[in-house]
Amino acid sequence: MYTIKEVSEKMEVSEHTLRFWAKYGLFPFVKRDKNNNRIFEDSDLEWIKIVKCLRSVGLDNKSVKTYIELCIQGDSTIKERYNIIKNTRKKAQNHLFELKKQLELLKFKENYYNELIKSNKEDTWNPMNKRNKRSEK
Repeated sequence: MYTIKEVSEKMEVSEHTLRFWAKYGLFPFVKRDKNNNRIFEDSDLEWIKIVKCLRSVGLDNKSVKTYIELCIQGDSTIKERYNIIKNTRKKAQNHLFELKKQLELLKFKENYYNELIKSNKEDTWNPMNKRNKRSEK
């Protein structure tokens, strides 16, 4: 059994987020102790793992809840759950592709600025430098 604080540290999710997800119904089997505090079992950590994954790739709470409800309904919903996971994976891949492009730009800019620092040259790509040159004329 784990407290919300322990789960937060173990799963790297804030206590606030865990409480919000729990109130939203994303952890259907979390129990409460005699003081009405949430207590989590190992099986609850599996729910947290999938919720965290789905949320981190952009699935909204309503869709995550739908996925959870389908899991609870059992094997008759495997095809529906498959489609949710497949579509979410595709969105994540597209997002990853975009992030890779952004990382390449950041890498380029980092190298560019490093060279400017080494050579003590002016940043000719900075729009403000171009603007200032125009206003000087």
